[in-house]
Amino acid sequence: MTTTLLDDPGVDDLDHDRRRGRTRWWIGGLTAALALAIVVAAGLGPVTVPPMTVLRIIGLHTFGTPDTADWTTAQDSIVWLVRVPRVLLGALVGAALAVSGTVLQTVVRNVLADPHILGVTSGASTGAAVYLLFGVTAATTTAALAASAFAGALLATVLLFLIARLNGQLTALRLLLGGVTIGYIFAAATSFLVFASDRPEAARTVLFWLLGSLASAGWPSVATTAAVVAAATLAVLLMAPRLDALAAGEDTARTLGVAPQRVRLWALLIVALAVGAVVAVAGAIGFVGLIVPHVARLCVGGTHRHLLVVSALIGALFLVIADVAARTVFAPRELPLGIVTAAVGAPLLLVLIRRLRAS
Repeated sequence: MTTTLLDDPGVDDLDHDRRRGRTRWWIGGLTAALALAIVVAAGLGPVTVPPMTVLRIIGLHTFGTPDTADWTTAQDSIVWLVRVPRVLLGALVGAALAVSGTVLQTVVRNVLADPHILGVTSGASTGAAVYLLFGVTAATTTAALAASAFAGALLATVLLFLIARLNGQLTALRLLLGGVTIGYIFAAATSFLVFASDRPEAARTVLFWLLGSLASAGWPSVATTAAVVAAATLAVLLMAPRLDALAAGEDTARTLGVAPQRVRLWALLIVALAVGAVVAVAGAIGFVGLIVPHVARLCVGGTHRHLLVVSALIGALFLVIADVAARTVFAPRELPLGIVTAAVGAPLLLVLIRRLRAS
């Protein structure tokens, strides 16, 4: 009696080990690439600082080494006070948007879903517009702008749940339609606020902010955003098995003892918190949450425990590189970050659409 490979139970174990090994390689490689990108990006700008100098500056402020500084005070201030916070904030924003897009594509069962589909991005934009257009100019601060944007995001989230649960259950279709509706409502409100304002300079600031920017990055915003993004990412990682069940279908999820409505509710709350936090400090940045999850699936498959980690790393790396392009391509002028992500994301989206049609 002969035994074929198909009859050998060790084949499944071997395939599982290979997938796990490939995932580890992707995570390790992306982590190394992200660390390198952060160091290089922190040295690029009108005043170029060598990567080794950047590392020594970071080491001095973080670990107290080296004992002696062989760089100028200006280089120290530029790297530590301006560029490192900006690069780190970009990595955090990219990771949060990518993870949010991954979760949303599972929750609403739509491969073209991204954080904009919740309406949270539009709500945050309206909140920021209210502050920038009608706030007291002398009291304008980054913290106040972030608070106003987050309040708008929170309002959009509450409205989403009210609409999605109106006379029915919290289903994927209701969430999709509710998010689109809220997005249009808040987008129209923002446009009206810009039109009604009699402050042209403030209107230009709103339009620039709506396209995304990391120009206001600082250590306080990095610390706050890092705490929110870390908590949100950990929460969805703990939900990974339930997201896998939901991705297999509602009937399958119920068979496995998973309540689809409850998973959707908690997932949306976590995503709304993360998206509201990052939009509040960086503006509305598109395509990251739409494109990155698909790229991550091509790398490690659809198991959420791996997919979420790889999505976060790719999103962080993508936005760090995009921000370098935004502030250097037309230096000394700075491009809105959303233009750069759209320039890269739109062609990738067309490729993905072709792949979906082919499959």
